[in-house]
Amino acid sequence: MNKQFSRMLLAALVVLLGVSVALSQTAPKGSTAKKSISASSAQAPTKSGDLLNINSATKDQLEALPGIGKVYSQKIIDGRPYKMKTDLVRKKIIPQATYDKIKALIIAKQSASK
Repeated sequence: MNKQFSRMLLAALVVLLGVSVALSQTAPKGSTAKKSISASSAQAPTKSGDLLNINSATKDQLEALPGIGKVYSQKIIDGRPYKMKTDLVRKKIIPQATYDKIKALIIAKQSASK
């Protein structure tokens, strides 16, 4: 009885895993959080692989991020360079709630020259 129950449980888990993999492969590409900040902004990242570099982004590009206006974009520029994108919160440039909105859209790349 116990052996049969274990087999049934294993079979159910395999089926559940298969269904979840199948559903994840058929999900529309537009459902990812990283897709695009704003359809009307030409300077915002347009593909899920495009991340905005906070160390080199222009003021307009920063303002296209959700929750970032003129004041925060200028504070980000004034606080450069950043080693990590979490420096925005650590250095008290932007609040945690605003960072949570943009963290999937930004990166802090280091300059190649030293």
